[in-house]
Amino acid sequence: MKLLSVEHLSKSFGGLTAVNDVSFSVDTGMIKGIIGPNGAGKTTLFNLIAGALSPDTGTVHFADKPIHGLPQHRIAERRIARTFQNIKLFPHMTVLENVIAGRHTRTKAGFIAGMLSLPHTLSEETKAVAASRDILDLLGIAALADKEAGSLPFGRQRVVEFARALALDPELILLDEPAAGLNNHETDEIAAIIRRIRDLGITVLIIEHDMSLIMEISDSILVLSSGKQIAEGPPSEIQRNREVINVYLGAEDA
Repeated sequence: MKLLSVEHLSKSFGGLTAVNDVSFSVDTGMIKGIIGPNGAGKTTLFNLIAGALSPDTGTVHFADKPIHGLPQHRIAERRIARTFQNIKLFPHMTVLENVIAGRHTRTKAGFIAGMLSLPHTLSEETKAVAASRDILDLLGIAALADKEAGSLPFGRQRVVEFARALALDPELILLDEPAAGLNNHETDEIAAIIRRIRDLGITVLIIEHDMSLIMEISDSILVLSSGKQIAEGPPSEIQRNREVINVYLGAEDA
């Protein structure tokens, strides 16, 4: 069943077309990879899906409902979470506090109720803390709960960002180059975490430059070049695609 459907999506900045008539879908429970050289339009595509940008043309549907043009917080409320290539944690807050911050998108208490410490607000806060601790335990970083997030090694910060995204209780998670800046051991850990996320029933859409990682974990891969999609299919098919080899890998015809 299709969870995300992108139809004829385009976005230009001045005279530069960053995303050019891109169409694809993501089925529930799959890991969909997006690859392409620098400047291919991958992050712009993510920004269009996540609400950071509005498309010039085209549509984005999530669970059969249009989301194109909605602001980011409204899209997050629809249970779409996102991580970033450049980690965006609250560095002076603890790991647990960072995750709880993500959980607050699922709570109902307003600002005034929170200030007054009303009983239902305290109950929600207790549940948010418990749920956040469960997520830290799931990802193997429960021992870091009281550590200041900015003091952690880069690889650990990446896992904390995953935890904060999971705190939103998403149906779909967008991962923007999660292996960027990681060593081989950390990349293997990220691959295991992404599979764990999928096993929880969460659908994954991932941009990644690490070809070994993307080929290993993806069920299907979309390839972009200069804003256009040039191929789509399972990893084995993408690896053999001559246009992908020529355009993305820079190989020449034999």
